[in-house]
Amino acid sequence: MTSKTDQPIDLKPLIADLSGLEIITDLTLVTRLSHDYYTYSPILQPLLEDKRGDLVVRPTTEAEVLKVAQVCVKHKVPLTVRGAGTGNYGQCVPLHGGVILDLSNMQQIKWVKPGIACVEPGVKLAAIDKQARETGWEIRMAPSTYRKATIGGFIGGGSGGVGSVTYGLLSDRGNLLALKVVTMEDEPRVIELRGDDVYQVAHAWGTNGIITELEIPLGPAYAWAEAIVTFSDFMTAAHFGQALSDSDGIIKKLVCICADPIPNYFAALRSYIPQGTHCALLLVAECCLEPFAELVKAYGGTVTYQKTAQEASRGITLVEYSWNHTTLHARSVDPTLTYLQTIFPADQSLKLLEHMYHHFGDEAMMHLEFLRVGGQAVPAALQIIRYTTPERLNDIIKYHEDQGAFIANPHTCILEDGGRKTVDMAQLQFKQKMDPYGLLNPGKMRAWEEKM
Repeated sequence: MTSKTDQPIDLKPLIADLSGLEIITDLTLVTRLSHDYYTYSPILQPLLEDKRGDLVVRPTTEAEVLKVAQVCVKHKVPLTVRGAGTGNYGQCVPLHGGVILDLSNMQQIKWVKPGIACVEPGVKLAAIDKQARETGWEIRMAPSTYRKATIGGFIGGGSGGVGSVTYGLLSDRGNLLALKVVTMEDEPRVIELRGDDVYQVAHAWGTNGIITELEIPLGPAYAWAEAIVTFSDFMTAAHFGQALSDSDGIIKKLVCICADPIPNYFAALRSYIPQGTHCALLLVAECCLEPFAELVKAYGGTVTYQKTAQEASRGITLVEYSWNHTTLHARSVDPTLTYLQTIFPADQSLKLLEHMYHHFGDEAMMHLEFLRVGGQAVPAALQIIRYTTPERLNDIIKYHEDQGAFIANPHTCILEDGGRKTVDMAQLQFKQKMDPYGLLNPGKMRAWEEKM
C-alpha cells in the first residue's frame, strides 16, 4: 500500500513510534477492518474492493489517540477512523492506505444524567440505551444496526434512524450537544465543540477531526410495543403511515412501510404478511395502543402481529427489518439488488410518492421510513432497486431529482456528492485548521481535493 503521495510507507519506524499501543498488521484482519458495507453499491464495489490500510491501531484512551495522531503527522501518514464499520458508503475505507484508527475499544459511558449522556465513541448504541433506560431515559434515535453500531460511527457517518419520526435528523439542532475532537496538527490538541459548532464534525466521515467524547441528548423511555399492519393497497398503507406520523397524540418510534414484494424477503416474518399485501412495521408506545387501533381501523388495515415491549425484547425485533436492514434482508436473497435514499417533499396527499410508485413499479420497490423534516412528518424512501447498469441507476436518480425529490446518493464515497450536494466553505476552513496536512480520510472531501 502507498500513502497519499503514492510513496511506500515504511512501517518499521511507524510501528516503533506507536509502541505500547495495540497494533494489528495481520493482512486478513487489516483488510476486514478497512471495509464497511459499501458492497450494497454496485458502483462502489469495484472502486473500493482493493483498498485497505497498512495497519490498524486500537487505542483505549484519549491520550493514546493523541499519540497516534502525533505519530501520523510526524510521518505524514494517512489516518482513517472507524467504529464498527456498519456504514454503507465506504466512509471508513481508506483510499490511500495508512493507519486505520479503530475506536471500538473506547467504550466508557462516563455519565448519564436526566436527558443527557456523556460517552466515548466506541460505545455501542444498544449499551447506551440499556444504561439510560435504567434511569427512565433512552437514546433518541439509532440505525437499524444499533446492536453493533458505535455512537462515534453513527454521529460521524449517520444521519437518522429509528426515532427520527419523533426527533428528526441528527443534523437538527439539539440532537447532538458536544464533542471532544483530536486535531492532526504538528502538536495535536483536544478541542471541545458545543452548540452549532458540533455540526462541523458530525457526518463529516472523520475528515476533519477524531471524536473522542460525545454528549448526546436522551428522550423519555417508553415501553415500545411492536406491530405489523397489512394493507391490500400500497397507497393506503402510505397514507396510514403519514397519518400515524402526523398523530402527535400517539407516541411512536418507527413507521416503516414496505410495498409488496419486499415482505417476501423477510423470511422470519412471512407468516404474518399474506402474499401480495403491503405492510407497516411499527413501534408504538404501549400506552397508545388503543388510539393506535382506532387509526388502523380507520384505514382498513389488519394487525397481523403484535408484541408487548417485554415480548419484543426477546428474539425477533422489527427494528432489524427496517431502515437499511430492509436492504440487507433483500440482498441476502438477491445480491444483485441495491438501493437509493430519497426524501419526498412534505405533501399529505403524497402525490409525488404515488407517481414514483407507479412510474417505476418493481424496478424501484418502495420502502418508506417516516421522519420529521423541518417540523413536518415526511416519507423518506430507501427504495430497493433492481440494478441493471450504472446509466440506468443514474437515470432513476435524475428522474427523482427532476420531479422534486431529494436523493442522498449512496453510490459515492465523496462527502459532498452524497447528501450535502454542495461544497461547504466553512467546513473546508475548519479542516484546514484541524488537519492542515490533509491526512484524515484523504480523498473523501471534494472541497479539500479541489483546493489542492
